[in-house]
Amino acid sequence: MNGWFSEISDEMWPGQAMSLKMTEVLFKGKSDFQDVMVFQSQTYGKVLILDGVIQCTERDEFSYQEMIAHLPLCSIHDAPKKVLVVGGGDGGVLREIVRHPTVERLDIAEIDGMVIDVSKKFFPGMSCGFDDPRVNVNVCDGIKFVGDAEEGSYDAIIVDSSDPVGPACVLFEKPFFEKIYRALKPGGVLCTQGECIWLHAELIKDVLEMCKGIFVGGSVQYGYCSIPTYPSGQIGFVMCSKPDADGKTVDFSKPARPPPVAPGKSPNACLEGSGSPSRTASTVFDDGLGLLRLFGVSRLSRFPFRSPLANARPSRPHGTSHHPIRRPVTNLK
Repeated sequence: MNGWFSEISDEMWPGQAMSLKMTEVLFKGKSDFQDVMVFQSQTYGKVLILDGVIQCTERDEFSYQEMIAHLPLCSIHDAPKKVLVVGGGDGGVLREIVRHPTVERLDIAEIDGMVIDVSKKFFPGMSCGFDDPRVNVNVCDGIKFVGDAEEGSYDAIIVDSSDPVGPACVLFEKPFFEKIYRALKPGGVLCTQGECIWLHAELIKDVLEMCKGIFVGGSVQYGYCSIPTYPSGQIGFVMCSKPDADGKTVDFSKPARPPPVAPGKSPNACLEGSGSPSRTASTVFDDGLGLLRLFGVSRLSRFPFRSPLANARPSRPHGTSHHPIRRPVTNLK
């Protein structure tokens, strides 16, 4: 690699690559599911790589972690008490969720125990989320965990997923979202990583339309944020809400409560170890397809990536094997 790591994928972002200069390789291993590497970079701190793809860096991870956690939890009408994270083995999403004092139980279903172990060793600023006594760790197939959950179990489900390539395609398909809908309480919310509008417009359109057919009477919205080490410097979020007993639903662009403040910090200060959600450049669209109309799906869809939903491949058990492979953040204002 000649001192440089380059993230190359002819399937997900053909013709482009993100490169970071490495100063030291700290770990290289192979789990039952994927290749795992950690290196020290010159400008972004330590970097976690899964199957050749950047999962997170110490410098910019907060942009993704804060938004995928606080967007749904701050938007839900009743303060959340029971939350499930599918994937997220680095612990960053957990770190943000446990800042919500109303959360009584936080389950995580991560398929790859090596990701958890490596994160605890090399990324204590993220993996500290595992230390909270409310967290219950399940190293297992996340899809099966959701399917086995009792109906109406969770106030919020957050899917910190990898990209829809090969086995991970099932995380973007209708059966998985139907399982999530069943596992949510009335009024519950879902937030899942929603890929990059510049690269995956057709896929995003397919997912949003699919969700509108599942979360009938609820809301389906899309948000995005900037994060420099994710493809094209952006990542998105698909957010859905299940209508409550009175038929009311959530508007993710109008939070019901402000994001929590980290211990020892004032409301105007950055969250401990990261930036403040209010300072993250982000947007939420009231209509789930509004962003696509703004950018122009027909124009963006001329480019190579093709939605895999129509002919997805069979998958191995997947609890969202990788940590999310980046996506944009949404506005809490």
